[in-house]
Amino acid sequence: MTEERKKPVKRPRVGMPEQDPGQRIRNFKEVPFGYTSEMAIREAERCLGCKARECVAGCPVEVDIPRMIELVRDGKFLEAYRVVRETNSLPAICGRVCPQEEQCEIKCLLGRKGEPVAIGRIERFVADYAMQRGEAELDRPRPRQGRVAIVGSGPAGLTAAGDLAKLGYQVTVFEALHAPGGVLMYGIPEFRLPKDIVHAEVNLLRAMGVDLQLNVVVGRTLTVDELMKDGYQAVFLGTGAGLPTFMSIPGETLNGVYSANEFLTRTNLMKAYLFPEHDTPIKAGRRVAVVGAGNVAMDSVRCAIRLGAEAGIIVYRRSEAEMPARKEEIHHAVDEGVVFRTLTNPVRILGDERGWVKALECIRMELGEPDASGRRRPIPIAGSEFTMEVDTVVMALGTSPNPIIHQTTPGLEVNRWGCLVADETTGLTTRPMVYAGGDAVTGAATVILAMGAGKRAAVAIHRELENL
Repeated sequence: MTEERKKPVKRPRVGMPEQDPGQRIRNFKEVPFGYTSEMAIREAERCLGCKARECVAGCPVEVDIPRMIELVRDGKFLEAYRVVRETNSLPAICGRVCPQEEQCEIKCLLGRKGEPVAIGRIERFVADYAMQRGEAELDRPRPRQGRVAIVGSGPAGLTAAGDLAKLGYQVTVFEALHAPGGVLMYGIPEFRLPKDIVHAEVNLLRAMGVDLQLNVVVGRTLTVDELMKDGYQAVFLGTGAGLPTFMSIPGETLNGVYSANEFLTRTNLMKAYLFPEHDTPIKAGRRVAVVGAGNVAMDSVRCAIRLGAEAGIIVYRRSEAEMPARKEEIHHAVDEGVVFRTLTNPVRILGDERGWVKALECIRMELGEPDASGRRRPIPIAGSEFTMEVDTVVMALGTSPNPIIHQTTPGLEVNRWGCLVADETTGLTTRPMVYAGGDAVTGAATVILAMGAGKRAAVAIHRELENL
């Protein structure tokens, strides 16, 4: 700690420079450029240094945010990075895609009368600063007895792997795809999360001793029981939720209808945006309708525009006030020319004589009383049907867990939505020494919540292995 804390500076929140919308819709480069050293210090100087530390309580991975900010304010960027890495194995990722406005920043006292400290932007800055200078690697821990298998290399799995590796356990991560990162690789576009950042974070875990096995589908290539027989004392299931949801309306089998999962996987992981340099083509169409209004929907429609669509349209059955996407993502979509058709719900997809999408038939909606989600329930307006000319439809309506794991693991229970049943505080499933967390348990949620689940499970696994 410094001898005497400097008084906070009263000034507006420091904005983050970004690509001009007219330029960025023609490329997949990252939209925000990030803070410079001077910007990070200026923003850190706004912190009140309050003793309540409510921002830490709002962080699912318990980063010592006040200490990080204090070190940044004093220009000690590498020290600030190491404070973050004590509890967060993926800070460069979190600084980009974590919904800080709903987690740590909403707890900031400054936010009660103005704008909170830009905690996420500062976290991104210190992580990028350390990586750019080759100072991000941590000391390799002293080995201890115990082998743990992590199934899935998304945010939950990578966090559990990192925390257990820090404790010295032998950790092996099994990933079904040909590249590590899970949803960080296949679901989040390059312009929001560069793949080089994901690779760098994964390589830091490898440097700590984490073994990564790709192209292994647990439940097919081998089972959870086989992992146990192979000498792993504990298994963590971070398999995500990759099974897409459709509306079950006429026309969903037409050519030109995608799930957001397929559309984003082909674009991001398989680099369709670089075709023919990479092998995967994708037909984005001239007028693209994306059904839904979460972050995945915003990612999909913004990808479509970059892939050459003349019009990218969000079709959402509620109003803008109920949209679940981050405000920042909605703001970026608006700047990029996305059209929002709110209070609108598809009822049928129309095709041409060749079996390709040609239009989307919709009905207008009005909002009634709140439903179980707390949002006002959308109600169709009789006789308000209309047709919208489109040639591509992307369904961004959420996902559920793939059933392979529970179908091949006796005694592993799931709930009525197909999510693994696991203890909220430990991640323990209905099978001894088998833990789970992230979207496989909650259904599709945020990266940071998945990371928090991976962290809690790592603590529980450590506690059990110490007692063996």
